[in-house]
Amino acid sequence: QVQLVESGGGLVQAGGSLRLSCAASGRTFSSYAMGWFRQAPGKEREFVAAISWKGARTYYADSVKGRFTISRDNAKNTMYLQMNSLKPEDTAVYYCAADRTLKLTTAYEYWGQGTQVTVSS
Repeated sequence: QVQLVESGGGLVQAGGSLRLSCAASGRTFSSYAMGWFRQAPGKEREFVAAISWKGARTYYADSVKGRFTISRDNAKNTMYLQMNSLKPEDTAVYYCAADRTLKLTTAYEYWGQGTQVTVSS
């Protein structure tokens, strides 16, 4: 089992940057593909980015491509999401997720509790 804890959310002005972290428990972090998702009020949870087990492959939603960067440090059991050039439409609760299979959908087995990101215009 994997427990995930997100951090790094907050309030930022449009054009600014934030870095989210996702700390995982357990000694098998490198056995899991990881993903970032977000959910805005009144909307469904949507895919943001995903990364393979050793970080060799990354995938992004078109809406964040070129602005967000997903990465992981398996030695630290931590995944990151560097968010640059933030827009008001990026405002959402951001969740990290883990699964033994790399997916670009919400069908991940383990989820964190989420961290709020608010971008003001």
